[in-house]
Amino acid sequence: MFSKYKKPSSEAAPALKEPTPKANNVEDLTAIAAPQTSVRRKAPQAAKPVPIDKEVKRKQRMSDIKLELHRALLDNLNLSALEHATEQDLRQEINAISAEVLAEKSIVLNREDRKTLNSELYDEVTGLGPLETLLKDETVNDILVNGPQQIFVERAGKLELTDITFKDERHLLRIIDKIVSAVGRRVDESNPYVDARLQDGSRFNAMVPPIAVDGSLVSIRKFKKDKLGIDDLVNFGAFTEEMAAYLQAAVATRLNIIVSGGTGSGKTTTLNALSSFIDNAERILTIEDTAELQLQQTHVGRMESRPPNVEGKGEVSPRDCLKNALRMRPDRIIVGETRGEEVIDMLQAMNTGHDGSMTTIHANSARDGVSRLENMIAMAGIEMPLKAVRSQISSAVNLIVQASRLQDGSRRMTSITEITGMEGEVISMQEIFRYQRVGLTPDNKIIGHFTATGVRSHYAERFRMWGYDLPSAIYEPFAAQ
Repeated sequence: MFSKYKKPSSEAAPALKEPTPKANNVEDLTAIAAPQTSVRRKAPQAAKPVPIDKEVKRKQRMSDIKLELHRALLDNLNLSALEHATEQDLRQEINAISAEVLAEKSIVLNREDRKTLNSELYDEVTGLGPLETLLKDETVNDILVNGPQQIFVERAGKLELTDITFKDERHLLRIIDKIVSAVGRRVDESNPYVDARLQDGSRFNAMVPPIAVDGSLVSIRKFKKDKLGIDDLVNFGAFTEEMAAYLQAAVATRLNIIVSGGTGSGKTTTLNALSSFIDNAERILTIEDTAELQLQQTHVGRMESRPPNVEGKGEVSPRDCLKNALRMRPDRIIVGETRGEEVIDMLQAMNTGHDGSMTTIHANSARDGVSRLENMIAMAGIEMPLKAVRSQISSAVNLIVQASRLQDGSRRMTSITEITGMEGEVISMQEIFRYQRVGLTPDNKIIGHFTATGVRSHYAERFRMWGYDLPSAIYEPFAAQ
């Protein structure tokens, strides 16, 4: 029936030789599907003891059947031939093999269960198993796995627990290994953590036992296929049209910009949106640990750093990429995230003819962002007087854009701050726009509004010289809406 992709009979493992008894009820079916696995039952609850116990048994039964069928697929499918198989052919092959195995084991499933089972088997063979459904869900932003039995997702800025699980820790480890091996990396006891990228561009991070105590930890930051532009972010309420006009002038006139914020605050999304203001004639080089930026310009060179191999060799750090980028005639350099010794090269690039460069850092405010830059320079082992370090920062960085994820899950551009120079040994800064919080609604939604601070931009004359003569009204405080 399924000879096209089936292994030759000499290669195929002997399938299910033992005679299988006829099933008479649900318990018999469960025993047949997984003779070595005892049915796990949750403690009955007083309110609904029967339905909960029945649902647990059904899920356990389906999980055991899927495991058995997956083994049969591995025994029968010629995996090397599948590389050239179409999705339709492979689905037909999987349906045929599962139907034959179910018939041999005398297991009867209704049409809906059979369809779900075949779909899950296809995901196991070609995709990432239980995670495949979540990866296809456009409403999911992050997937967070805490061991095989707990999978959380983030939707609209809020975390929620799903009913999707892995069979066991071995099943989860197999999916992790499938992901990292596809990009030439490894994860095991000697190298228990890994950072990689999925085929669709999603960022993947995993940590396995013994470092992960209660089972492997996985986080996936999903790649947005539809890039959010400035207009989209304004419509979502991330910032205002006046702030967008100011940022357009700042990017177009080649100010050096740092996007600051915490994890998941929207730094990369903001950086993508700001890059849309870059002229199409400029040569842009991007440097990232995991390639996420989606620049739409014609002349873009993308670089990605690389960790050391099994022998501890072959590492290419962001600093190595940055040093090489300076020799490649860039007009602008965009670093996905500055977090280490590459900070000194980034600041030097901003100071030596690569105006308009951009990067992101982790910080809670603009002032904290400057402090982090100072600390990273110190950690790089460069011995410089503090005043010289601050002078380097003040002359290199022109603008700090603060992105934040608020307690209700919404993301806002909470501050736009200019660096105007030095006053003695202190870096002088002025805030141009901010997000003013007012209070909370009964359902814990934040009430607030964006406002200008009333301070005129230090770079207003520069904007005018470049043809961006912004009206003075945008610097006047906005009334609450």
